[in-house]
Amino acid sequence: SRPVHVVGFLYDKYRIFSGGDDYSSNLWDIPSATEIISYSEHTDYVRCGCASKVNADVFITGSYDHTVKLFDARTKSSVMTIEHGHPVESVLLFPSGGLLVSAGGRYVKVWDVLKGGQLLVSLKNHHKTVTCLCLNSSGQRLLSGSLDRHVKIYSTTSYKVVHSFNYATSILSLALSPQDETLVVGMTSGVLNVKHRKPEEKNENSQKKRQPAYRTYVKGRTYMPKQEDFCVSKPVKRVLRKYDKLLRSFQSSKALDAVLEPPIMLHTPEVTVAVMQELHRRGTLRSALAGRDEKQVNLLLTFVARRVIEPRFTSVLVTVADMITDIYQPVVGQSAIVDKQFLKLQEAIGKEIDYQEELLEVLGMMDTLFATFTKKKDPCLEENKSNGVTGIIETNRNY
Repeated sequence: SRPVHVVGFLYDKYRIFSGGDDYSSNLWDIPSATEIISYSEHTDYVRCGCASKVNADVFITGSYDHTVKLFDARTKSSVMTIEHGHPVESVLLFPSGGLLVSAGGRYVKVWDVLKGGQLLVSLKNHHKTVTCLCLNSSGQRLLSGSLDRHVKIYSTTSYKVVHSFNYATSILSLALSPQDETLVVGMTSGVLNVKHRKPEEKNENSQKKRQPAYRTYVKGRTYMPKQEDFCVSKPVKRVLRKYDKLLRSFQSSKALDAVLEPPIMLHTPEVTVAVMQELHRRGTLRSALAGRDEKQVNLLLTFVARRVIEPRFTSVLVTVADMITDIYQPVVGQSAIVDKQFLKLQEAIGKEIDYQEELLEVLGMMDTLFATFTKKKDPCLEENKSNGVTGIIETNRNY
């Protein structure tokens, strides 16, 4: 009976909702052309509304009574009322259905529907009444139009203005095309302004750059410097290894992990031992060895048991083995794999001890031989030598 300002389809497309100057919000069935239910909860003109894209029974209306009401077609009254604080000109639901945006006065407010209508953010970037709202296709940009002749574009992650458009007169409505390439704005002067986004120009010349000729790469490689030429060598940039970078940043445990990788342990075990020695010098070897799981302990024990018999590594790896035994002694018997490696380590160290004992025995025997060995002197040579010296002395005296 009175002017209708709001109309929209529900998600099922067989029902529509409406609202107008009679303060009511109505739900209609299209096939039968009958009214399903009427809600008379607003106390002023109903000026805007939208339907949920997730639930086919939910729609929202905004009114000049400063409220936004959420209705469910399965109930006889509204299920939520939100106080905007100003006459509501536009409402908008995010595609997920969890966030609601209302515009009225100079404010654009975002509400969390799932938390009972909790206010998340209040935006006050316009100087006059905000009349319309719009979302882009991805939901990452929120647009608002106002009587101050501006369209503001907000980022929905930070709710900060990322762009703005200025128009000749006040703005009443706006819309975006499905692909976000066209923005349409309706103004109080009766002008419908259409803005198109410029398509990205594909410059084929920039994509296909001309490659240098082969002679460019080989130029000067065969040149032999002359004797009077002064050759300047290109400085070689020193690139640190991963474990060197970790040592420089005092990350002891990670540095040890870096040198326990199979390629380094198998091909360059001296690097692994050198890092262990450096950590021991710094006093952080025990902390780097501690706190490791079964797999890492197994890896450590395997490396130590295999390399401890090498003379160049023995002094360092014996210290490492002592620390590992001291740290992980309480967990002996809890893992068959670790226990097996401990037995291998014990066997390797036992063989090394036996070997060292044999070497000490051999060294003792050699010392005994060298101590008892005396060079037998020839008596004839001694007598001739003494006679020769005597003769020389006598000759000197006669002279």
